Amino acid sequence: MAVLTDPPPPAPAGPTASPDGGRRRVIAMTVWGIAFVAAWLAIGLPTDPAYAFLWIWAGTVAWNSARPWRSHLRFARDWIPVVLLLAAYNLSRGFADNGATPHAMELIVADRFLTGWATGGEVPTVWLQQHLYDPDQVRWWDVLVSWIYFSHFVATLAAAAVLWMRNRRRWIAYMSRWGFLCAAGLVTYFAYPAAPPWWAAQNGLLTEVARISTRGWKEIGMHGAGNLLNAGQIASNPVAAMPSLHTAFALFVVLFFLRSVRKRWWPLMLAYPLAMTFTLMYSGEHYLIDVLVGWAYVGMTFLVVGLAERWWAARRARRAEAGEPAATADAPPGVTSAGEPASVDEPASVDDRDAVPAERR
Repeated sequence: MAVLTDPPPPAPAGPTASPDGGRRRVIAMTVWGIAFVAAWLAIGLPTDPAYAFLWIWAGTVAWNSARPWRSHLRFARDWIPVVLLLAAYNLSRGFADNGATPHAMELIVADRFLTGWATGGEVPTVWLQQHLYDPDQVRWWDVLVSWIYFSHFVATLAAAAVLWMRNRRRWIAYMSRWGFLCAAGLVTYFAYPAAPPWWAAQNGLLTEVARISTRGWKEIGMHGAGNLLNAGQIASNPVAAMPSLHTAFALFVVLFFLRSVRKRWWPLMLAYPLAMTFTLMYSGEHYLIDVLVGWAYVGMTFLVVGLAERWWAARRARRAEAGEPAATADAPPGVTSAGEPASVDEPASVDDRDAVPAERR
């Protein structure tokens, strides 16, 4: 006698719910957000690489709070070398001038050549401050400028943290390019120490220029928001202006992700490096020529690192054809274990997202 039973339910088509989601994540991120704002108002915005790393690491722990601690310790293992390199980069910039008089006049001449036809012969910084800056009143664009300037210190690190959680292969490609960009900028600081517009004005080479990159925070009651940044500006090397890595980082982040997003978002993304360019020139931090050279360095970075990855992939392919063993551990940053260069525009798959950060089951 046949027994009638209900058919088994169909297998779920979509991904299962993440064990990190739900109430635990909301509570952890809320605690992290409150602590971040409190530290921000009391101490200042996280502009130091080590300080920013601690907050980013804490954010990843809060977001993935259901994962075991081994997963979070792997984040520190991968990132500590990056933080040490950034700290060494910041310290070494202070020795770039070697006591020599920095280059300044040629940058002024270059900016006047590039924009003098539209600014009456003035460099863009002087012209912008003459038309937009009021020493007695903070305008809304001064507040916006302060936020855009601050984003330089966290945008590249935050993007890297998201990549690490989603796709470590792309994270390696990202960090190899970013590291090359930092190294190229640092070499240039030693080879060609150059001073920004505010320094030139202080030394009589330009008419009065105010350094106003952080003044906007005071207007909205955030008097302590720029404490660390202001202290860093006082202690920073004034001759690390060529190229502008502020605008180079902004363009780098945008270009790295540009082909991964729909084209309708491209104008909004490309507005970020343009806004950073305006911020740097208006606030007296950089000349236009600094910005243009910074953009050129970004192009050089993608070209050189991309060619290096292709060369390494071709070398591994030749070794494979010759029958030589090719251990995956020999693959350089940005190259896959199969010998292929890591694509910077390949969307992360579910497997890629879970491959490294998640605990192996």
